[in-house]
Amino acid sequence: MRESFRKELKDLKSSVLDIGHTIVDVTHMAVTALVEGDVELAERVIAGDDAIDIRCLAIEEHSLEIIATQFPVARDLRLLHSLGYISMHFERMGDLGVNIAKAARRTAERRGPQTLYDLIQAQGNLVHRVLEAMLESLDKKDIELAARLQDMDEPIDHLFKQFFRELARLQDEEDIEWASSMVLASRYLERIADHAVDIGDRVTYMVTGQFEALAEEEEA
Repeated sequence: MRESFRKELKDLKSSVLDIGHTIVDVTHMAVTALVEGDVELAERVIAGDDAIDIRCLAIEEHSLEIIATQFPVARDLRLLHSLGYISMHFERMGDLGVNIAKAARRTAERRGPQTLYDLIQAQGNLVHRVLEAMLESLDKKDIELAARLQDMDEPIDHLFKQFFRELARLQDEEDIEWASSMVLASRYLERIADHAVDIGDRVTYMVTGQFEALAEEEEA
């Protein structure tokens, strides 16, 4: 019975990691659609959102079912609770990817200043790096890597702020309308990275039983 329980936990974690890799792909496709004005790719991202929602909900329900039937304690209970929490974040990250895809659809017929495309691409590359590191920390229970996610997130925030400096240089009203969609897309990328940092904190809790923020307060 215990061996079966262990396999169930392992399979559930694998399912969560699979969703995480899907989120990486969705984010990459959404950014590519925005930068290249690829409406077909944007539509693929939008169309795939319902499937992500269903998979995330299934993780939450399965986690609750295991808790209700197996009565896990300590580390196993933290794992199950954390996997449900992480799946909730993945669902929201998927929604943000859809928002970027919708921005791509809105802006596809008009090409704006290359500077903002370059900033979006750079931000997307950094977000990809954060997402990959987040998934590795979850897969390997690497709390040191999870703790580094916050530092990896800072350059993404800086790039978001650069958008407003670039926006101030635009004079044409149509440029400003276009740039507004791009700024929103940049904000969505920033939020995806923020969710990844939150998941990193949850990995620390899952492994140690303490949240990183609480640990830092105790050291102060």
